[in-house]
Amino acid sequence: MAKMTRLHLHLLSDSTGETLEMIAKAALAQFEDAGVQRHFWPMVRSQQHLDRIMGELKDNPGLVLYTLVNEQTRERLEERCRAMGLPHVDALDAVTEALEAQLGQEAHGRPGRQHKMDDAYFARVDAIQFTIAHDDGLLYDEWEEADIVLAGVSRSSKTPTSIYLANRGYKVANIPLVVESPPPQKLFQLKKPMVVGLTTATRRLLEIRRNRLLSLNEEKTTSYIDQDAVEAENKFARRMFADNGWPVIDVTRRSIEETAAAVIRLYNQRETMLEEGGEAQEGLKPI
Repeated sequence: MAKMTRLHLHLLSDSTGETLEMIAKAALAQFEDAGVQRHFWPMVRSQQHLDRIMGELKDNPGLVLYTLVNEQTRERLEERCRAMGLPHVDALDAVTEALEAQLGQEAHGRPGRQHKMDDAYFARVDAIQFTIAHDDGLLYDEWEEADIVLAGVSRSSKTPTSIYLANRGYKVANIPLVVESPPPQKLFQLKKPMVVGLTTATRRLLEIRRNRLLSLNEEKTTSYIDQDAVEAENKFARRMFADNGWPVIDVTRRSIEETAAAVIRLYNQRETMLEEGGEAQEGLKPI
């Protein structure tokens, strides 16, 4: 198959487009060095809106992925794509049809139905608010309300992982571990939350920190990017994790999504142990 030098990928959704973006991202991850420019069109709920978008599709022809449950809007998009010779794929059609066949009922054609404002929606909003308020060691007196507490040295992906988990509905607090400033005793007294240690290779940590200083136009040498000091920080953190029996995740070669998935696996494993009458942190092995 001939290689396409650049692909315009148009994503059209009648809701927030979150589902469609995740599908596209998962599919694109299977291709290395793919030159793809994404065009995102959420909340497409009228033919007038669709007609305005078609000019962009004509100027930047490529693959069209869509999740449009309104039949008239979907048919108009498909008709226009055929007329312009653009490949177009309904990202959920095959799955929906298979579910209809197995469940013996028709799917509800309601835009954004998967994001309706039910109890789960409000729980997620609550989790996001909690996580933002308890970032970087803040409000540690309230950590007992968290589902998960992430601990690690500076720049070990604690905040982005926390936010990702919050979007999945988990209340998360995080704390940076600093050799010169021990964490509050509250961290070692938590009962409800699962404490997880995040660690990364010293070489990778140095690289991330140097890039951080460059982005801040800070060039002077400090212990923040001194190899011996950083190695001492890592040893300090790992010793704390081991002494307290906390599960550990090495984030060196993991994306934020992969780290979050590992945390969720540990959390689910812990919940199963608790249901079976076991100890909360016992049996959770480093990942």
